[in-house]
Amino acid sequence: MTNRSRRVGADDASEQSLTLLIGEIAQATGRSIHAIRWYESQGLLPGVQRDAAGRRRYSRHHVGWLDLMDRLRCTGMSIAQLRAYTALVKQGPPSLRERRALLAAHRARVQDNIRRWTDALELIDAKVEFYDEWVASGARPAVSPHQRIRATRGGAPAEWRHGPPAAGAANKQENTDEPDDP
Repeated sequence: MTNRSRRVGADDASEQSLTLLIGEIAQATGRSIHAIRWYESQGLLPGVQRDAAGRRRYSRHHVGWLDLMDRLRCTGMSIAQLRAYTALVKQGPPSLRERRALLAAHRARVQDNIRRWTDALELIDAKVEFYDEWVASGARPAVSPHQRIRATRGGAPAEWRHGPPAAGAANKQENTDEPDDP
């Protein structure tokens, strides 16, 4: 009977002592065995033990760690920054302030990216709505997606959202900000 057969609900210490083989951690994390080995070779997977036969042994802690690495990476943290963070974690409690600072700076970058992506999504949504109206009516809508966004942000008359443009805006329509529309 191996450690893996412990009952569900075992205390945290027992959970952390469970060992997983490389194929099991690959399955648990949705990564390939090659990717797990790469993380380890890059110093991004600390504390991997080997058994008497030389096989890598991972704990449930490694599953959570790989999840964190994946989330940091998918939010734009560079491999160099991941290495720096991992090195700080290896230092233990004396590096808590530095770890916090590194993650706080990354968080600020993520929030900035979320704002930019939200703005981009708003324009994409307005563009899709524009095309839906054009297809449904057979006529090019008088209000461009950019005008709709300005209207929702208070930068243009409210009637630009779904109605005819304000006086003088018809002339601007000729010089449209829709580069792909005739």
